[in-house]
Amino acid sequence: MEKFKKRWEITQDWQLLFPFLGIIALAYTSYKISNAVISKFGVIATVIFAAALFFVLLKFILFLFKKLEKKWILDQKWEMIRVFIVFAITGSSSMFIGRPIIKLIGITKENLNPFIYWVLFIIIGLIFYQILLVIFGWLFGQFQFFWNFEKKMLRRFGLSRFID
Repeated sequence: MEKFKKRWEITQDWQLLFPFLGIIALAYTSYKISNAVISKFGVIATVIFAAALFFVLLKFILFLFKKLEKKWILDQKWEMIRVFIVFAITGSSSMFIGRPIIKLIGITKENLNPFIYWVLFIIIGLIFYQILLVIFGWLFGQFQFFWNFEKKMLRRFGLSRFID
């Protein structure tokens, strides 16, 4: 455990919460993907595939951590897990919020061209994504990181006049 703490620069026990949440979320995601892909082959095949997928995704995420730790400016390595969790929660939440909003406006696949529907759905989701990213970043103690990330993203969209 000490080796793990040292590798992730964990100085206090409460910081272990984020690697634990990351592992749980990765296991759940692996199972959901496995269940969607090969559930017809039975529970044992699904669990075996989920375990294999878990390790492949874990290797990929650790690879991403190595690449991003040079690019992202964070105080400690374990904070990268917190950042990834914020991105995951924000992405899911923006779609959960966007779906009822688009229905409230009266936009459905039946009354609009499917291409236009999906473009509007993505635009509405993206708007809520921007707002939720800063809110969840603040809730997870990474406001400054996400505020800087948000400003960079808005500049890329050509909306820098709203932040400067």
